[in-house]
Amino acid sequence: MNMFNLNGKKAFISGASRGLGRQFTLALARSGADVAITSRTLQSLEGTKAEVNAIGRECLVLEMDVLKQQSLEAAALEAEEHFGQVDILINNAGCNIRKPAVDVTWDDWKTIVDTNLRGAFFLAQALAKGMIGKGYGRIVNIGSVTCVAGYAGLAPYGASRGGIRQLTMSLAHDWGEHGITVNCLAPGWFKTEQNAALYEDKGWVEYVEERIPLARVGRPEDLDGTCVFLSS
Repeated sequence: MNMFNLNGKKAFISGASRGLGRQFTLALARSGADVAITSRTLQSLEGTKAEVNAIGRECLVLEMDVLKQQSLEAAALEAEEHFGQVDILINNAGCNIRKPAVDVTWDDWKTIVDTNLRGAFFLAQALAKGMIGKGYGRIVNIGSVTCVAGYAGLAPYGASRGGIRQLTMSLAHDWGEHGITVNCLAPGWFKTEQNAALYEDKGWVEYVEERIPLARVGRPEDLDGTCVFLSS
């Protein structure tokens, strides 16, 4: 028996138009899951959808804004109605505004923390209700190395990711009795569109790579196995 076969499972991945969200989507599809994917614009999801369809899995594209509760709830409901159930949530949508701490504005803080932490909680809440009814669910909250380590220029981002770690443990305790597992996948240094500017600094890249046993930053496919494992 293949313990990590996701055939028949339905997954919901937020922030799936690019980067790690796109990679998580493809990893689950290759393992047999049909997927609902979200972004703020439907057009940005077309590439991911085409790749999922090429694998032979169904892909539902949904417009969703994690800063709006009504949008979160509507997307969750549409996915549940379309598939009949949602078994897996990859809670990936996030953002960052990189600034020295003394330059962070009130609106910067609100945007980052509301996107990365409040949005993640209320999306999990919306989908957990159906999971509780079935007595089964897999929730994977995507954090980062800043869940456990602090870096200059990342004050609100680090606060939001530290919150994701604590939120994950609380929800795991809250919903475990209903057959739902809640885990946090906290990637280290991966080059994505969100942090591409960092990688223009050759000295910084060399510094980071010296601290990594493989002497290189992460590649999106490095996380496929972990994502599928936590979803299975």
